Amino acid sequence: MADLLDGLKPTLLMGPGPSCVFDETYAALAKPTIGHLDPYFIKIMDAVKADLQTIIGTKNRLTIPMSGTGSAGMETAFVNFTEPGDRVLILTNGVFGKRMQDVAGRLGARVDALEFEWGTPVVPEAVEKQLEQGPYSIVAVVHAETSTGVENPVQAIGDLVKPTGALYLVDCVTSLGGIPVTMDAWGADLLYSGTQKCLSCPPGLAPVSASGQALEKLKNRKSKVPNWYLDLSMIMNYWEGNSRAYHHTAPINMVYALYASLRCIMAEGLEAAFARHRAMHRKLAQGLGELGLSMYVREECRLPMLNAVTIPESVDDAGVRSRLLKEYGIEIGSGLGPLAGKIWRIGLMGHTARPANVDRLLAALAACMK
Repeated sequence: MADLLDGLKPTLLMGPGPSCVFDETYAALAKPTIGHLDPYFIKIMDAVKADLQTIIGTKNRLTIPMSGTGSAGMETAFVNFTEPGDRVLILTNGVFGKRMQDVAGRLGARVDALEFEWGTPVVPEAVEKQLEQGPYSIVAVVHAETSTGVENPVQAIGDLVKPTGALYLVDCVTSLGGIPVTMDAWGADLLYSGTQKCLSCPPGLAPVSASGQALEKLKNRKSKVPNWYLDLSMIMNYWEGNSRAYHHTAPINMVYALYASLRCIMAEGLEAAFARHRAMHRKLAQGLGELGLSMYVREECRLPMLNAVTIPESVDDAGVRSRLLKEYGIEIGSGLGPLAGKIWRIGLMGHTARPANVDRLLAALAACMK
């Protein structure tokens, strides 16, 4: 019987995730598996924590990769720091704000959602007014809204949240590694991300960081964390200290992979990586303009790594995406929710954000749109 893996062909990943993976990361995945309590593996764990602290911009001692994708990071943030009856404010302008509402609601929180038009950023003045309706236990926002390509003003929001005493939660799944993330400067108490976007690592881990204020809330919960697998009060004993306590078997080779990806980013330098993402965004936007295509999001709040492109009415959305994949080996994303059929989502994340990849996509798009 033919091996299905033999039929795999390389795809240029230019959608909303996953992104292209560093060669060094693929090599790391193939390294020998050792025990999750092996002293050498613990050295790798500590190195991963240190690099994550640098890239996240935090001194939080609890800065670790959770087992699971970015959505596991979201679940971790809410399940550990939300209790039934807590008032939670979710600032929503896309799919992932909606998902936050769902997760918090399932935990019995009283959720207030402050909604903004998809494709536009959260407005701090509206947040300030809503905070007067508090107090809130958590205020949550998505830094880089993957469904629309919008960057939200997380610093300005953090300045408003901090005086209220609420925990400030920021989703950095798409932003981490692509644009500056400065958790401590933002005044954020909780942050989560994923490995498969600008970190250019396969999906499977979710970096999470929690402030001292957040850990105090965890310590003083009235009830147990309702999810055993994501319970940070136990998991932190595996990731910290001289005597590591077994919780669950870590995805060892995925931790190798994250270590390698973080090393690649650190070797390039964060500022250089951010500049590369901005340069590739400009190159893409110029090329799309020459094809008669326009960006959906205003320039001042546009993400460089997730580009929302308006689909002309005369163009077959699904047909173009299908041809790109089948004939050119390139994947781009469709619109979600109210933007379905209206935009393409083109990812320039991490290792994908290279001139040759942008040129290849533009040439393929030109052919498909004729």
